[in-house]
Amino acid sequence: MNGDLLLSVRAAGKHFMQGNRLNWACRDVSFDLYPGEVLAVVGESGSGKSTLLKLLAARLACDEGSVHYNVRSEVGAESAAAPTDSHGAGLADLAGLSEARLRWLARTDWGFVEQHARDGLRMNVSGGANVGERMMALGSRHYANLRAQALDWMQRVELDTGRIDDLPATYSGGMQQRLQIARNLVTHPRLVLMDEPTTGLDVSVQARLLDLLRELVDQLKLAAVVVTHDLAVARLLAHRMLVMKDGLVVEQGLTDRVLDDPQHAYTQLLVSSVLTP
Repeated sequence: MNGDLLLSVRAAGKHFMQGNRLNWACRDVSFDLYPGEVLAVVGESGSGKSTLLKLLAARLACDEGSVHYNVRSEVGAESAAAPTDSHGAGLADLAGLSEARLRWLARTDWGFVEQHARDGLRMNVSGGANVGERMMALGSRHYANLRAQALDWMQRVELDTGRIDDLPATYSGGMQQRLQIARNLVTHPRLVLMDEPTTGLDVSVQARLLDLLRELVDQLKLAAVVVTHDLAVARLLAHRMLVMKDGLVVEQGLTDRVLDDPQHAYTQLLVSSVLTP
């Protein structure tokens, strides 16, 4: 495999029991993701895309197949805070990583933007504390430095820095989503997973948030997987896309190619439903 490969998914699947019947939420999903690349996973509700995202984040374990992540050797301040596993750095099967290492990755090297911002924030602490506490996972304890980082990131996601000591509950929905993004990106993760990041927001707020996400992904050279049912979101953010139906990938390829020349009947239906007034 290419040494720059960040994420490798091979025939990944997850099932659940419904009574005495085994149902697959997603199955036989394979793809690679490289630094700086954005992949959109699209499909209707129940297509398996959110289950796939949880497999990538190790929130669920694969029942078949594997998810491998390029685990780096920690240096400097990170090394003291990071747990170690016997395999060392390089592509590692998430199933073989310790719980401590997975928690550390989730707090530092991965970001997870929840569909509902409140699920990705600590609502009982200030906006600034939400951003600053992620830095503590890297060993940072100096209050002035933590506050400075929080102010910087609030500014970068276009939040009023005068609201740094306000609770997230006093923020609007769009502001909460910006705060969640700042909280995730402050540790400079290499991989960001986004679950319907614009759902529930007004159209004008969605547009600006998407512009912001595109700018940040480009500036920070992030790899990202974006789950969405909105093909406009996929076109704006993603280089490549997977189309899922009933837990299976029915089409994948470059975003413009898939949307402009869909090959599978289901993809054609999705595209036509957007184009039909």
